[in-house]
Amino acid sequence: MENIAKALVKAQLEMITPKKGSVNPFFKNKYADLNDVLAAVVPALNNNGIVLLQPLVNIEGKNFVKTVLMHESGEVFESLAEIFCKNTNDAQAYGSGVTYARRYSLSSICGIGSEDDDAQKAVQQKPMATAEILAKAKATNATMAQIKTKYSVTAEQEKNY
Repeated sequence: MENIAKALVKAQLEMITPKKGSVNPFFKNKYADLNDVLAAVVPALNNNGIVLLQPLVNIEGKNFVKTVLMHESGEVFESLAEIFCKNTNDAQAYGSGVTYARRYSLSSICGIGSEDDDAQKAVQQKPMATAEILAKAKATNATMAQIKTKYSVTAEQEKNY
């Protein structure tokens, strides 16, 4: 792991902070989508002899994105991110889950955050989801995981969603 570690250190020095170029229509907030994250890290990785791969794998009946950083020396660094979606038989929901897992796995393995990320936001109390909020979320095909990023939900609300 000596070669890939040195190359990754150099690549991280070249990486830029992903711009939040997309807007979530349900939550009305801006976020860095997968293309924003790729644009922030892939050139730096490639400049340092590292290729990014993100194949889908199934392990014991669960689906994962396997994020692989492969150095030109042959050394590999990898991680797994489970793909979550409400209904695996719904191609659109599954595709969203794959994209979400790819984006967060890539950000994590490269050690980057998004523009304006604030650790304080992660510990602030979230407002409770109301019936109206959940109905609006359902109409836009928002997943429970997406709702929970902004709202607290009760076990009963989650069960009934």
